[in-house]
Amino acid sequence: MTFIICGLAEVPAVISARRPSHMITLLDPASMIGTPQGIEAANHLRLGVNDIAEPMDGMVPPDEQLVQDLLAFGAGWQGDAPMLIHCWAGISRSTASAFVLACERNPEADEREMALMMRRAARHASPNRRIIALADDIMGRRGKMADAVAAMGDYDYQTAQPFDFPARH
Repeated sequence: MTFIICGLAEVPAVISARRPSHMITLLDPASMIGTPQGIEAANHLRLGVNDIAEPMDGMVPPDEQLVQDLLAFGAGWQGDAPMLIHCWAGISRSTASAFVLACERNPEADEREMALMMRRAARHASPNRRIIALADDIMGRRGKMADAVAAMGDYDYQTAQPFDFPARH
């Protein structure tokens, strides 16, 4: 059970090389893409959201419905083939979504260890704090997810590249 996290530019190559069965796209509504060849439309969740932590005029912030949609979609993935999760750069919205889904699949796992595992896999990972905080509340994690992501420390966006993150820990 593997999540592959990447930016929009890497999506075609990842689909070709890794053959994921499911895909989550997190892009601002104006940049939303259709379902790429190689992915069934029913297995593609498209979430129109800006990469912001606080509401801003003209932008769509992450909200509770986004997290509910993310969790519902993740529940339908059996894990036989990888799930591709991408945003514009593969740094914030996609890493937050992978972390949320990994926490959902591993309710007894230590959130901090999972976050540090993500840091080791991707120096560029900087999960969107609003998505994490909303999921933390919805999933009843009592701040553990938010604290774990904060413990990841600084990130290096210049090193962004596709990476794998295990769904089971």
